[in-house]
Amino acid sequence: MSRIHDHLDLNLLRVFLAIWDLRSLTAAGDRLGLTQPAISHALRRLRERFGDPLFVRVANRMLPTDAAVRLHEPLDQAFELLNRTLQSGVVFDPRSTERTFRVAMSDIAEVYILPRLMSELSRISPFIRVHVVPLLPDSVVSSMRSGEIDLAIGAISAPDKDLISIDTFNDRYICLVRANHPVAKSRLTRSNFSRMRFFFARTTSSVYQLAEQWLADEDARPRIAVRGHFTTAPEIVRHSDLAAIFPRLLALDLHRARDFRLLELPFELPPIEVRVHSHSRFANDTGIKWLCQTAAALLSQESDDVRRPKERR
Repeated sequence: MSRIHDHLDLNLLRVFLAIWDLRSLTAAGDRLGLTQPAISHALRRLRERFGDPLFVRVANRMLPTDAAVRLHEPLDQAFELLNRTLQSGVVFDPRSTERTFRVAMSDIAEVYILPRLMSELSRISPFIRVHVVPLLPDSVVSSMRSGEIDLAIGAISAPDKDLISIDTFNDRYICLVRANHPVAKSRLTRSNFSRMRFFFARTTSSVYQLAEQWLADEDARPRIAVRGHFTTAPEIVRHSDLAAIFPRLLALDLHRARDFRLLELPFELPPIEVRVHSHSRFANDTGIKWLCQTAAALLSQESDDVRRPKERR
């Protein structure tokens, strides 16, 4: 029998919305930091509470029942109202806040942006805490909508209409080789590019995945010699004849040591559009708004500073 008049634990509401968004108990548990037994127990309590299975497994997905579909909109609206009410009564002071912000970043953004951001935050907000999580393209928007992530920094290939996004800079990929590489003084063509061997990084960047498609083109036939974490690329390139496809701004930082050459790719990729994103549901959250504006202003300035030395040479 449904215990319809019992108190509903708000944590169960978050579980319901996470399963709804992700259609997976495992993914919902990962988002909420819950183990598989804990997320299963929460779903069992929800089922008992509403007297309905709510989600049923079909193939590898948890699909909502008719009852879950009817529940979703009012529960989602209730969660939004609760968040807005809580936000309206909070005074945010960056100089004294001890708030923990959850920030989603791609691995590339984490290497280039996070050190700069933390340097600035340690100066203007010394007690702030930042918890960085991976920027997962398939779930980042729903994670911001649910409040599990406060903001995202990086490129989101298919922005949602409910996102508030601040432009910071555009970047592009180049080919990174060591300074005395056999092609270092050449212009890359499809012909000489196809004879090179590459380090290919594991990254969530959708633009970078387009480069992998080109590398796998049977007509071009370049070779991916090794795959590994993005941060190891510079050392591998520095000490071998392997090349890497690398973001230009990050490569300009490396190039100051004169250990590398930056070559234009012989094919076009879309630009890397780096923005700071938050969700409109939390537009009244002065803390999130402040951190977004602070990060955006810093990144716009930093990208200009990195470009300037290159323009003077």
